[in-house]
Amino acid sequence: MNRSWNLLAPAGFLLTLVAFLSYFIFFARYPFTRDFPWASLLLFAAGLGLVAVGLRRAFRQTERYRGKLSGTVLAVLSVLVTGLFLTYNFYLSAQLPASEGAPRVGQKAPDFTLPDTEGNQIALSALVAELGEQETAQDNKKRGLLLVFYRGYW
Repeated sequence: MNRSWNLLAPAGFLLTLVAFLSYFIFFARYPFTRDFPWASLLLFAAGLGLVAVGLRRAFRQTERYRGKLSGTVLAVLSVLVTGLFLTYNFYLSAQLPASEGAPRVGQKAPDFTLPDTEGNQIALSALVAELGEQETAQDNKKRGLLLVFYRGYW
């Protein structure tokens, strides 16, 4: 009786590679799949499931299927790729630098100058002064200036 190749383990390994690469190539572009990588995790689960079924088939039905060694190697590689992805997304990405020097809520922001969309330099102090002039000109309507500081790493 001719034994056939067990193709589930290689297919599962390829799916884990697709899950790993697709996150960085495609899914990391969109906040819906970047902030929590649910799509990649589903692909990893499907890939690891295929590898597990392939290994089970290779070890339980040895008279029908070959691939004990290759299935085991691919299973180990799939688990390593998945572990690398999980370590990057859930551990290393949380290791952002401390923000002791960042302004706190209610604290006066330090003056700085940045270019606007047309390349003109604008200082924070000039914007605050402009808001003060508008406030007195429009019947004391309170106006504010909102500064947003992103600690993102993308």
